[in-house]
Amino acid sequence: MRTYDVTVIGGGPAGLAAALSARENGAKTLLIEREARLGGILKQCIHDGFGLVRFQEKLTGPEYAQRFIERLRGTDIDTSTLTFVTRLERTQAGFAVTVVNRDGVETIQTRTLVLATGCRERTAKQVSIHGTRPAGVFTAGTAQHFTNLLGQLPTRRCVILGSGDIGLIMARRLTLEGAKVLGVYEAKPTPSGLTRNIHQCLHDYDIPLYLSHTVTRVLGEDRLTAVEVAQVDDKMRPIPGTEETVECDGLILSVGLIPENELAQSLGAELDPKTKGPVCDGQLMTSVDGVFSCGNALHVNDLVDYVSESGELAGRAAARYAAAPRREVELRASPALLCAVPQRLDLNRDNSKTTLYFRSREVLGPCALHLRLNGEAVFSKRYLFLRPPEMERLDLDFSQFELDEGSKLELDIEVMGHE
Repeated sequence: MRTYDVTVIGGGPAGLAAALSARENGAKTLLIEREARLGGILKQCIHDGFGLVRFQEKLTGPEYAQRFIERLRGTDIDTSTLTFVTRLERTQAGFAVTVVNRDGVETIQTRTLVLATGCRERTAKQVSIHGTRPAGVFTAGTAQHFTNLLGQLPTRRCVILGSGDIGLIMARRLTLEGAKVLGVYEAKPTPSGLTRNIHQCLHDYDIPLYLSHTVTRVLGEDRLTAVEVAQVDDKMRPIPGTEETVECDGLILSVGLIPENELAQSLGAELDPKTKGPVCDGQLMTSVDGVFSCGNALHVNDLVDYVSESGELAGRAAARYAAAPRREVELRASPALLCAVPQRLDLNRDNSKTTLYFRSREVLGPCALHLRLNGEAVFSKRYLFLRPPEMERLDLDFSQFELDEGSKLELDIEVMGHE
């Protein structure tokens, strides 16, 4: 049986960073990837805009991934592609990882695990679109795969539901390839993508954005022929009498991402209903000792730079992990926040540089983020504006506060008056 100090599951940007970080911290490391090539979703993201934070330059997705892959090739990290993890089991020495690949079934022993399994897209069924099941209904990632990797144009005349970043980027991409994008429909009253993508992908190409609208039905037998769209109320329910039929041969869905955490659940890891990822501490360790989570498996990120950052933290923590009793305090997010990571702090570990990620629940103007300890604000930071689609990142030194297991830590947002 092969044995490792750290086994990383997932060879995308988070997994690559985690494996490199674990090895740099002295761990014998294995990287497992179910696809034939490393790089994850970045392989099909041929647009630029990656690496602005980490490398201070605009890279395409494949270029960004290649920088990590080249570093990986210069190490003794073992990689196993076209390999599927079928079972994870707790053992006295750590974990037994059962995999299936071209060589058959194998069980690997590892001291710690890093779950970098990424996320998947919501489907038409998950957003309750009614009608038949014709060809021509794609998730944005699938449309991107057809266009960028297979060289096949999946639609000539399409509607895009959801203003998430992948949908916005595909609106531009399909337009450049000669397709007609009739409009982007968003059920929320505000866009779901980054502001730069709204401008660069829609405004620059005169693609209309319809807010407070959704697709209620698909029409067609063998192939999509039209979709029915309608306005929605403040509870995102279709308003009767506002229905309109739009003729098209393609419906592209950009309606959200869900972290893939079936493996984490199989080990009994607690999940956060807000992020859909594991509840973790400042070292990104889940509720299961020795199991760490990072990247989009932990929570959906806007920027790949932050995905890599969390991978590095998880890999380093996994390599340095030593079993010890936990002494945890909950870091609670008030209703003003959509989510916040980490959700807990282990007082027996180093919290002097804890990276905090959070999203506001609503679009806000001038406001302040407060960290309250037992009801008293011990840290504050002002923001000119906050938007739910744009994740905020903050480094905090929690070691400066007098914390114990009875401490009540809460993150809250206060809207400021105009000065």
